[in-house]
Amino acid sequence: MAEQAQFEELARQLSAVGAVKRDMGRILPPDCPAGSAAVLTLLGRHGDMRMSKLAELLAVDMSVTSRHVAHVAARGWIERHPDPADKRSRILRLTPAGLDRLDDLSRRTTHLLAERLADWTDEDVGELIRLMTRLRASFGDCRSAPLRLPAPVDEETTRTPAST
Repeated sequence: MAEQAQFEELARQLSAVGAVKRDMGRILPPDCPAGSAAVLTLLGRHGDMRMSKLAELLAVDMSVTSRHVAHVAARGWIERHPDPADKRSRILRLTPAGLDRLDDLSRRTTHLLAERLADWTDEDVGELIRLMTRLRASFGDCRSAPLRLPAPVDEETTRTPAST
């Protein structure tokens, strides 16, 4: 098992991944912010789905999901169809324009990664993919289950008379 210092360094490195994500966000077209790109990506990866499933995959509440969906629908990138199983619900589906936008986003991301990792070997990139896949698997599906932290301990209320 790794040592404590290694886990501390890993935590620092994972925090720094935010800079990579921000740089990737800068390549998005102005009419397709990160939330919209995430909607398109998830629909492209998982296929048609209800808004509740999309909210679960995005790990945000329904109001945020609704705003993202309204944004992409207004641009003609998705369609909302009645759910045959529940007429109150809608099934979200990528349109041909949405597939085109998704292809554009993929090209932009691939180009950025190829540019930034140009000095990496194929083996290095493969190893990073393998290790990141393994890391995600170790945490399970982080998007669908909220992190449960232990309740903070209030030292004032947990002191015994002998410790005061």
